[in-house]
Amino acid sequence: VQLVESGGGLVQAGGSLRLSCAVSGFPLNYYSIGWFRQAPGKEREGISCITRNDGITYYADSVKGRFSISSDNAENMVYLQMSNLKPEDTAVYFCAADTLPPPGVYPFTDPNQFDYWGQGIQVTVSS
Repeated sequence: VQLVESGGGLVQAGGSLRLSCAVSGFPLNYYSIGWFRQAPGKEREGISCITRNDGITYYADSVKGRFSISSDNAENMVYLQMSNLKPEDTAVYFCAADTLPPPGVYPFTDPNQFDYWGQGIQVTVSS
């Protein structure tokens, strides 16, 4: 099981980036995939998730309306389209896989819910 992020980099405030998460070792539709980020000195923050069975998407308030998560099951890829980026979006971004998503409201902001993690990729937004 491996997750590899790509697409990070440096962008000016107001710009856009698309992060990719390449998933290998299992079919993508077996797992829910989340995106997290961690800024220096801060806790890891869950920002978005797409569930495995029904493709329901979740967003943290901090990114709602600016970020969009999607998946391509045939390619085993998950994407995070980030628009109208702000300096406070600067962080290392991680994708993660959840093997046993619980019923009900999905705890997408809880990193302990996720079992496998990518290595992370830096996103820097300049003002």
